Amino acid sequence: MGQPEPDKEKRELPEIPKEYRPAWSLPADAVDSISLAVEWPGQVTRDWAWGDSAGKGVRVCILDSGVEADHPLVGGVQRSVAVSIGEDDEVIVEDDSEGDLCGHGTACAGIVRGLAPDCELISVRVLGAGFTGSGGVLLAGLRWAVEQGFDVINMSLSTTKHQFAGILHELTDAAYFQRTVLVASAHNMPVESYPWRFSSVISVGSHEEPDPLTFFSNPNPPVEFFARGVDVEVAWLGGARIRCTGNSFATPHMSGLCALVLGKHPELTPFQLKSVLYLTSTNVGGGR
Repeated sequence: MGQPEPDKEKRELPEIPKEYRPAWSLPADAVDSISLAVEWPGQVTRDWAWGDSAGKGVRVCILDSGVEADHPLVGGVQRSVAVSIGEDDEVIVEDDSEGDLCGHGTACAGIVRGLAPDCELISVRVLGAGFTGSGGVLLAGLRWAVEQGFDVINMSLSTTKHQFAGILHELTDAAYFQRTVLVASAHNMPVESYPWRFSSVISVGSHEEPDPLTFFSNPNPPVEFFARGVDVEVAWLGGARIRCTGNSFATPHMSGLCALVLGKHPELTPFQLKSVLYLTSTNVGGGR
């Protein structure tokens, strides 16, 4: 039996010129530049995820009917704009002097503020009185909000018009890639609507539990999470409070939770944030 051959001398492979590398490839000398700063614990708990956080430094956009900024449950709005379409399809974004025109946006803002009292709220009005609106204004408002780079965009609304689905999909993907978390409510009726059905958003339906920190991960999407949305006391016009039910009011509960997590871990990507929400949901890790 022959003797084993000595180890062959290791040779370094020649570096492949950039022009021959695939698009979106990672050169060997760039690996350190994408190291992740998050130190993940052995078990992701609610205390690790958002313990002691009040959402400070997190900018939450309420894309809705406007916000009554002086409502005691809202506690102030850092900026309010109104979006409209002018002549020749010109998009107009101007300071909003009218505020909330139907109460819906104020209700959502109050829920977010109740969960994340130190977050910054920005109102982008795309709905008018009587919950009226157009697909063009919705798209323009969302596009503007994405361009601003807000941390969280709360969309307690959707459209059933298929002609807007493609553009909405592009906008939600653009938000996802630039680390803007888009939280969107499922339609209250069993119909096809957007953008909540897109996987790049956090989609929300309702549950009946009274605890605002109780939320469930859904193993059977397209709805990914269930949050409190039945018989919820919310802020309304004129400093009033009313009780409402709907996925619209479950959605800002999840937006508020996102603000809490990002207030403690601002480096998280939307993918990582969604993973944290899954691991801390009541039926996965939050019920222990």
